Amino acid sequence: MPTYASVLEGRLPRSQTPISHLSSAPPAPANDTSAASERHSDGRSAAEPKNPRGGASQTSVAEDEEVLDAYSRAVTHVVEQVGPTVVSISRKTGRTPAGAGSGVVFTPDGYVLTNAHVAAGATQLELGFTDGTTSEAIVAGVDHATDLAVVRANGSTPNHARFGASSALRVGQLVIAIGNPLGFSSTVSAGVISALGRTMRARDGRAMEGIIQSDVALNPGNSGGPLVDSRSRVVGINTAIILGAQGLSFSVPIDTAKWVVGELMTSGRVRRGWLGIAGQNRPIDRDLARRLGLSHASGVEATAFDERGPASRTKMRPGDIVVGIDGRPVASVDDIHRALQQWTQARAIKLRVLRDRALVEVEVTPVEGPP
Repeated sequence: MPTYASVLEGRLPRSQTPISHLSSAPPAPANDTSAASERHSDGRSAAEPKNPRGGASQTSVAEDEEVLDAYSRAVTHVVEQVGPTVVSISRKTGRTPAGAGSGVVFTPDGYVLTNAHVAAGATQLELGFTDGTTSEAIVAGVDHATDLAVVRANGSTPNHARFGASSALRVGQLVIAIGNPLGFSSTVSAGVISALGRTMRARDGRAMEGIIQSDVALNPGNSGGPLVDSRSRVVGINTAIILGAQGLSFSVPIDTAKWVVGELMTSGRVRRGWLGIAGQNRPIDRDLARRLGLSHASGVEATAFDERGPASRTKMRPGDIVVGIDGRPVASVDDIHRALQQWTQARAIKLRVLRDRALVEVEVTPVEGPP
């Protein structure tokens, strides 16, 4: 299971060996000049092997250096542009420090995008900027279903970052992560996008879709920091790693974040449709599915109904198996969540329900889900 790379204090464990400097090879004795003084007729020293292809290796080295310089220029440009907009987020619950994470300023008036598991539940948040200044912050909104949150600084903020489009990303594309892993502020790591469209579980059990997988090095404390493309545009928000694995890092796509940010800044919450059905995934006999013309052999069995929900006021009953919503197949609980993701007020939907080995239709109007 993915482990959220968030709230650890910026201290190394006591049992960890202190970081030591790497030592270079010992220098040659000062009076040993024989290898340096002996040279071949073509100008090579006695210790230098002859290059059979003349200047070919020099050309190759020059090309390698040019490529490396282009890579370095791209990364350093991103750091110069986006680095000042990345903040460390220290949190407290009561009077007790409760870990830290990262965030990125995305508006001129100090709104910061981060992870829900960094901001939620904190009684006090403090933002730290790269110039050494700090500012208290308040939570503007949290969405656990996407692990995103918006907080606002109480003071002035530096330049804000630009959002890109995660829909335009390609596997193999260069990406850079900036954050504060384990308390080491303004840490930069670079890599490539390894895969797109991954699915993960949020802490409330919902499926988080479209997740970006990369090989960028992330550690606890990177959570909420930006994943940036080579044009200095934020394309994801770093959210999770898998402990014990290397090169497996996950980020929420910025296209999802833009929709969530709009909801949080407008109403302080993300509005989703709700039916009030408690259900579980249920397999369906394959012969029965074929006879009924179903494209899948599973659905969602209704086990109970919340009396506050609209489904309790329909003809649905426990044991019904939902196999479709508005003509779209439903094979699992995730399909229902997906259909209700963007709540449209006062619009009725049609549930296709399997009951007593026959299909029936039930019309229901979703309401806004409870917080």
